[in-house]
Amino acid sequence: MNLPELGAFLRTRRDRIRPAEVGLPQGPRRRVPGLRREEVAQLAGLSADYYTELERGSAKNGVQPSAQTLAALARALRLNGDERDHLFHLAERLVPPSAHGPSAHVQPALLGLLDRLSNTPARVITDLHETLVENDLARTLLGRSPALRGPAASFVYRWFTDPRAREIYPPEDHPQHSRVFVADLRAAAARRGRDAEVTKMTAMLRRRSPEFAALWDTHDVAVRRMDHKRIVHPMLGVIELDCYNLLSEDGRQRLLWFTAPPGSQGAEQLELLSVVGTQEMGVTRD
Repeated sequence: MNLPELGAFLRTRRDRIRPAEVGLPQGPRRRVPGLRREEVAQLAGLSADYYTELERGSAKNGVQPSAQTLAALARALRLNGDERDHLFHLAERLVPPSAHGPSAHVQPALLGLLDRLSNTPARVITDLHETLVENDLARTLLGRSPALRGPAASFVYRWFTDPRAREIYPPEDHPQHSRVFVADLRAAAARRGRDAEVTKMTAMLRRRSPEFAALWDTHDVAVRRMDHKRIVHPMLGVIELDCYNLLSEDGRQRLLWFTAPPGSQGAEQLELLSVVGTQEMGVTRD
């Protein structure tokens, strides 16, 4: 691992980002044009000491960043695809697929929009419904996404295999959500072609869920772009919201956000979310 080169690369990427680009205040006494080390650490979910060791390129404490740490740094530093791959190469880590999985590289355009939705629950997900990044209000509304790998990282997979995943929606709405999820997944499967990940997931779902198998055999297909949802929140009760999706150019990632008409009960409940605070829940929601 080329720690000095890795540290120098991180430092130059940090210097080029202005605080306003990542939703941080400029502040009157800032001595550097870019981000401070502790700000990068905060954005990436790392300790300031750990990030400082990385940037200094010091091996004295056995610094060995994982793939998930590198992916978090790539998002925090707004690296493009080539820069993200370079970061993984410097750390001597296998470069993960760019569009999906727990170490996926979030497309910068979607990430930039997510940063601007600070007052709206929003997250970026893959076309297999794996959560890549989300804001605080999304975690408050939907629960924190689990750090899972393989098919279980997909909310659609958990929807048909883990009854707890369904607790987010009223039981009478479950059949409609099942149909929407399967139609959207079939569109993703067609888009990806002979993709091993989606082939494996659909085969496992057919074996484990008769409901999924029956819906899959209908061959219904529809990309999910907008839904009206009723979400069961543990403190605020049922919240009626509109859910919008903005797809990336290749269709493999999407920005998902929730809103409600002004003056509606749903709008009032959204206002209360920031007061409620992030809930630590046992189920993951989508």
